[in-house]
Amino acid sequence: MTLTGMLSTSGLSFFLTKIRSSMHTNDSQNNGGESDAGNADNSENRMDLTEDLLHLVFSFLSQRDLCKAGATCKQWQFASMHEDFWSCLNLEDADVSQENFEALCHRYPNAIDVNLFGVLNADILVLEAMASLRFLETLNLGKGQLGDGFFQALTDCPSLNSLSIYDSSFGNGIQEISVHHDRLRELNIVKCRVLRVAIRCPQLQTLALRRTNMAHALLSCPQLHGLDLSSCHKLSDVGIRSAATSCPLLASLDLAFCSSISDETLREVALACPNICVLDASYCPNISLESVRLPMLINLKLHNCEGITSASLSAISHSRMLKALQLDNCSLLTSVLLDLPQLQSISLVHCRKFLDLNLRSPVLSDVKVSNCSLLHRISIMSDALKKLVLQKQESLANLHLQCNNLQEVDLSDCESLSNSVCEIFSDGGGCPMLKLLVLDNCESLTKVRLNSYSLVSISFVGCRAMHVLDLSCPNLLKINLDGCDHLEEASFCPVGLEYLNLGICPKLIALQIEAPKMSLLELKGCGMLSLASVSCPNLTCLDASFCRQFTDDSLSSTAASCSRIESLILSSCLSIAFDGLSSLHWLQCLTHLDLSYTFLMNLQPVFDSCCQLVVLKLSACKYLRNSSLEALYNEGALPVLRELDLSYSSIGQAAIVDLLAYCRNLVNVNLNGCVFMHELSWGSSGFQSDVMMIGPSLSNSLPLGHGDTSHSNSDHRLEFLNCTGCPYLKKVVIPPAACCFRLTKLNLNLSTNLKEVDLACPNLISLNLSNCSSLEILKLDCPRLTILQLWACSMLSEAAVEAAISGCCRLEILNVHTFTKRLLHRITGI
Repeated sequence: MTLTGMLSTSGLSFFLTKIRSSMHTNDSQNNGGESDAGNADNSENRMDLTEDLLHLVFSFLSQRDLCKAGATCKQWQFASMHEDFWSCLNLEDADVSQENFEALCHRYPNAIDVNLFGVLNADILVLEAMASLRFLETLNLGKGQLGDGFFQALTDCPSLNSLSIYDSSFGNGIQEISVHHDRLRELNIVKCRVLRVAIRCPQLQTLALRRTNMAHALLSCPQLHGLDLSSCHKLSDVGIRSAATSCPLLASLDLAFCSSISDETLREVALACPNICVLDASYCPNISLESVRLPMLINLKLHNCEGITSASLSAISHSRMLKALQLDNCSLLTSVLLDLPQLQSISLVHCRKFLDLNLRSPVLSDVKVSNCSLLHRISIMSDALKKLVLQKQESLANLHLQCNNLQEVDLSDCESLSNSVCEIFSDGGGCPMLKLLVLDNCESLTKVRLNSYSLVSISFVGCRAMHVLDLSCPNLLKINLDGCDHLEEASFCPVGLEYLNLGICPKLIALQIEAPKMSLLELKGCGMLSLASVSCPNLTCLDASFCRQFTDDSLSSTAASCSRIESLILSSCLSIAFDGLSSLHWLQCLTHLDLSYTFLMNLQPVFDSCCQLVVLKLSACKYLRNSSLEALYNEGALPVLRELDLSYSSIGQAAIVDLLAYCRNLVNVNLNGCVFMHELSWGSSGFQSDVMMIGPSLSNSLPLGHGDTSHSNSDHRLEFLNCTGCPYLKKVVIPPAACCFRLTKLNLNLSTNLKEVDLACPNLISLNLSNCSSLEILKLDCPRLTILQLWACSMLSEAAVEAAISGCCRLEILNVHTFTKRLLHRITGI
């Protein structure tokens, strides 16, 4: 924050008042001031800081903060007034009186920089500054009027080397100014109202007269290097020529928005000023540069130059030292052919008729081409270019790149690019270091074949016409195929991918993958995939859900070459049969197997081979028979199985009873929608076993906490049992003899024919009986029950609910069909 916006604050007002009073009371302020401060400190709060330390701290403060600090105490006041902090008097937009400004100048006679921009009486104050500050080097003024006296007084400032005047009026009605100074090096007269300007400064090096409405400019500045005449609309072509040619050492010339400038003037300037290296002729409609030669030119800007054509570029090609070229909005430009050894950057934006770009430069590092709708051909040779972005070039059909260090290419929305573009980015094609390639929405690509050792990331988003993809990129780590919904054949041999999702390619028929690092492969939704060869020795998860044509042969070859698979999802793989399951013996690490929605009848290969299986999902396997699961409950198959999903399957009552009775290691069992299940009664004959014969009141004697319960080896490990939507289930009974000490969640929601529920589960926490509209009997011996859902149990009486929850001392959430005051009192009294 500058001092400019602070002068109206109490801190600076206090500061200026102290300066003025100190100027009247004592000339030697360093000694006397310190003595006075020492006496005053006896009655004031004083920070006990040494002068050197305080000076160091204040050196980090802005002038506004110094003013505030100076109002704290006398010690800080004198420290903040040190001349080291006030070499620059920045009073921009301040409301300061002449008296205070004079005091400030006398207090700091060694100030070298003064800013009076926006100060109302700046024309008076600046005269005081030039008279009092003998070492003044930089002066900034603006938003006011300056008379002839100011320019005449400039000679009184021998040290002045920089003068800037913005948005001001000059002269005494005549609007003529004359600037004479022997040491001035920088002069900025910007947006000022003046008719004539005469400048005679033998040491001047930089002159800016932009946006000044002068009609005549007389310059006598033999050392001038930089001249800015941009937006001087009233300055004629002859006036520009006269001003520029009078400065033989001119190196930088800004003529932007000088609509009257002509080629003849530029030619004369080029002859008179052979050292010009920077030229801005933007928005000059009358120039073509065809006859202009600027051999030392380094930077050329030609925005919106209607006369620039391909012939102009021939003239520009003679500037062999050119480094930067800007040709945006040159509407008549059709082609650019440049072979410049120093060219580093070029910009071509909104060139409506532009067709052909041919660039050769070993140091070219920045190419900006955008919104050139007719651009058809691009050829670039460079050893320095690392990133090339050519988005939305709809007509681009031919691309040739010889860029040895190019690493990133973005050709998004280049709709006319053909399959041959792949040769450029393959090994031997001219981009040996390419790492990232974006070909999104290149709708003309149909068969893509890339062979690149360096490529790391590639994107084909929206390439809807592509039906063949063949990638041989051993270091490829990332690929995006979103929207490639017509891809039929894909080969990734070899690639460095660790993850690949092809589920977004529903028409994929043939797949070949060789990826030594891949651990996750998703083929979910590839409903037409019939031929698959997957060689991924580190693959741990394969999801082939809904691959209806995925055959036994494909599964066998995949299992043989991917022996580390731990999770295999074959849901809705309707073509998988016994032979395919037989190949699972290769997968000794398999722990998760999903065979839901398949036509399997015989699961014996699973029971024989998958001894480490933890999760088995057989949801909606309509062809499974009761005998299909006999190995589980009769032979002890899958000893570490913890989760079994038989939802919506055809398994009957007897098989379910045997599973729950003998598969005592199961933790999570899903029986949702099982239409053949009509009763779950652990006390029935089907549930009896030698290990279950435990006393009827066992639940009253066993500890109930999770942390301190020591279950015997004979108890059931079941924790979660889901029987949602079992339409013919009528009775659920779990007595203490069932040993379900671990059961914590039971879900019987939507079992509309369920009439009786009798549970003795000491650790049950959640019970859902919502929408069991036929429920009449509810008995609960569940002291740890926390959540009970009884919504839409319209047949269950209030008395039954009250009796059921009487022993549930930890109940927190109860959702019932209706509440009565009695029941509410009973609940809140628990």
